[in-house]
Amino acid sequence: MKAKLPGIHSIKRVHIIGVCGTLMGAFAAYLKRQNLVVTGSDQNVYPPMSDVLTQAGVVLCNGYKAENLAASGEKPDLVVIGNVISSNNPEARAAIDNGFAYSSLPEAMENLFLTDTRNLVVAGTHGKTTTSSMLANVLLKSGKDPGYFIGGVSHDLPFSFNIPKLEKGSLFVLEGDEYDTAFWDKVPKFNHYLPNDVILTSVEYDHADIYPDLASVIRAFEGLIARVRPGGKMIACFDYQNVRDLVSKAKFPVLSYSSDLNSGARFGPRNVRTEGEYTRFEILDNGKTVNEISFQLSGMHNVMNALAVWIECRELNISDENINSAFRSFRGVKRRQEVRGEKRGVTVIDDFAHHPTAVKETLRGLRSKYSQCRLMTVFEPRSATSRRKVFQKDYAAAFQEADVIFISQPFDQTKISSEDQFSSAMLVEDLIRAGKEAYLITDIDQGVQEVARQSRQGDLVAVLSNGGFGGFIAKLLQTL
Repeated sequence: MKAKLPGIHSIKRVHIIGVCGTLMGAFAAYLKRQNLVVTGSDQNVYPPMSDVLTQAGVVLCNGYKAENLAASGEKPDLVVIGNVISSNNPEARAAIDNGFAYSSLPEAMENLFLTDTRNLVVAGTHGKTTTSSMLANVLLKSGKDPGYFIGGVSHDLPFSFNIPKLEKGSLFVLEGDEYDTAFWDKVPKFNHYLPNDVILTSVEYDHADIYPDLASVIRAFEGLIARVRPGGKMIACFDYQNVRDLVSKAKFPVLSYSSDLNSGARFGPRNVRTEGEYTRFEILDNGKTVNEISFQLSGMHNVMNALAVWIECRELNISDENINSAFRSFRGVKRRQEVRGEKRGVTVIDDFAHHPTAVKETLRGLRSKYSQCRLMTVFEPRSATSRRKVFQKDYAAAFQEADVIFISQPFDQTKISSEDQFSSAMLVEDLIRAGKEAYLITDIDQGVQEVARQSRQGDLVAVLSNGGFGGFIAKLLQTL
C-alpha cells in the first residue's frame, strides 16, 4: 500500500527523482528556499534549470541509483518522482519497494498546497508558460501576493515556484500541463490542480507518445473542464474550433476571446502594431474599445496570451493602470524569443518552439519585430511528437517566414518504429520544392560552422529546440 503523504510542516528532507525538468526544478528550488534539505537526481542536466538548481543549493546526483536516496546522509521524508521516470527506474523502485513516502509532483501540489487556495490554471497546447508567467507578474506587481507554479524561467519573476502564503482564497497561478502525471498515475497533470478559473489558450494534437489521436487529447481537456470548482469560470480562445466545441456545454461562465473580430468572441484585439521594442493593440469588448496595452513580446500568439491575462485580471478587479504598467515591464520567459547574444552583427535567438503551430507563430512574431533582418532558422526535432511523422507535411508550411532554414537530424529515435519516424531529409526536400533555401544538419558541430559561415551582419538566427541541442547556441556564438 502506498504510504500516506506527510503534512507540509512535518517535511524536513525531500529527494526528487528527475529533478532537472522545468517544473520539478522550480519545485526543488522552492523547497530549498523553505530551508529544507533538498537532493535530486537526473541524467539530462542542461541550462537554464541546472544553473537554477546549483544556485539554489540543491544537491544534484548524476544518473539514477538507489544510493542517491540517501544523498543528504539520511532518509528523506518524501520522495517526489517525475513523470519522465519509468516503472523500472532503479532509484524509483528502491523508494517504492522500501516503503518511502512518495508522490508525483502534481499529487504533492494537490495535497500539500492547493486545497484552500483560489487556483488560476493556464492550460492549452500553446502559450502556457508565457501566459502563466505574465499573469503571475501582473498579480505580483498589483500587490496580490500570489502563489505561482510555472514550468519555465521568467525574466521578471524571482522564482518559477513561489508560495508566499497559504491562506483560504489566496490566489495561485498554475501552468496546467496535459502530459501524464507518473507511471502509476496516467492522467494529465492538471487533473490534480483543483481549478477555480481556467485560461484555455488552444487545443491541438500533441504528445504523440502518450495520446494516440486528437480525440484522446480532447478527452483530457474535457476532464479539466469537468473539474472547474463551483463559482469558477473559463477564459477560452475561440481561434481554435476544438476549444469552441469543448466549452459549448460548460456549466459555468465562459469569457471568449479571438484574433478574428468576426468570430463571435466577446473580446478581441484591434490595430495591432509594432512600435520600437513594443507590440501595441486595442482591446475590444463586444466591439467597443475598453483599453489599449503595450508589451515587449512580438507575434499574434503573444497578443492572444496578453489578452487572456487582461481578461482574467479584469475579473479579479485589478485596475487597468496596474495591468498596463505590469505588461509594459514584462520581459518574457527564457527560451521564448530570448536574445542569447549578438556577435559580428548577427543576433542569435533561443526559442522553445517545436509544434508546427508554435514554429509558425514564433517565426511570424520574429519577422514582425525584426522586419529588416534576414531570418535564418535552425530547428531540432526533439519533442516526442516532432520526432514522429505525424506532422511531417505540416512543418513545410510552418517555416515559410524564414529566409534560410537548417533542419537538424532528429534527437534519438531508437525507441520509435522506423515507419513512424520523422524525416528531416524529407522536410528539407519539401522546403526546397516550395522555393525555400534549406539545408540538412547531420552533425551539430558541422552545423554550427555552416550557420556561422552563411550568416552575415544584420542577420537574425533563431534556434528552435525544446532541449539542449548539444550546446548549439553557445557554440554558434563562440564561433561567430
